[in-house]
Amino acid sequence: MNEQQFFDALKEKGIELSTEQLQQFKTYFETLVEWNEKMNLTAITDLESVYLKHFYDSISAAFYVDFTKVTTLCDVGAGAGFPSIPIKICFPHLHITIVDSLNKRIQFLNHLSKELGLSHVNFVHSRAEDFGRNPQYREQFDLVTARAVARMSVLSELCVPLVKEGGQFVAMKAASGEDEVKDAKKALTTLGVKLDEEHHFLLPVEESDRVIFTFNKVKATPKKYPRKPGVPNKSPIQ
Repeated sequence: MNEQQFFDALKEKGIELSTEQLQQFKTYFETLVEWNEKMNLTAITDLESVYLKHFYDSISAAFYVDFTKVTTLCDVGAGAGFPSIPIKICFPHLHITIVDSLNKRIQFLNHLSKELGLSHVNFVHSRAEDFGRNPQYREQFDLVTARAVARMSVLSELCVPLVKEGGQFVAMKAASGEDEVKDAKKALTTLGVKLDEEHHFLLPVEESDRVIFTFNKVKATPKKYPRKPGVPNKSPIQ
């Protein structure tokens, strides 16, 4: 997917990028490739794959979620900024918080945000479990999302405590997503969310399966969650 195909594909979905936004994506790509030579941010570095598998795939959440009605967004374990930075470029009004456990990635994101001229962005170096217990962030966000971080039974414990009541948890998954949701049924209920919608689609060009789940936060998350770092992964809520 080259830049023009990227622009056209988003336009078809009702997202029309300005010249400035297209330039931001170009700068994002160049900065990602440059920094990737110094640290391992991504295995995908050719232009067409980055535009498809990182940029377009990240923005696909906006085909099913109305980001114009969202103000605060938290991205858990965003790595090199996916999905939240591409979404932020398309919807500049968003206040974005990214939490990541690796300080090198936070340094990259700080540099990237300056290069892109982004405002209302906050990058926090922390384990997601500790972050979710911090009163400054707990149940403070309209929408919390993550892409390719962990299986749903684990991911929900890292993300749901950050969603305010009435807000949304949006999980971006590949084909195995449905099985993951079944396995995570108890975790999702315990943590206070209810499945709202499930959207299946094919990523263009390579035609790989994607599924986006949106959950509504219907009650406060019990104070004991998230548990200590490493515990959700070792023993998910069953």
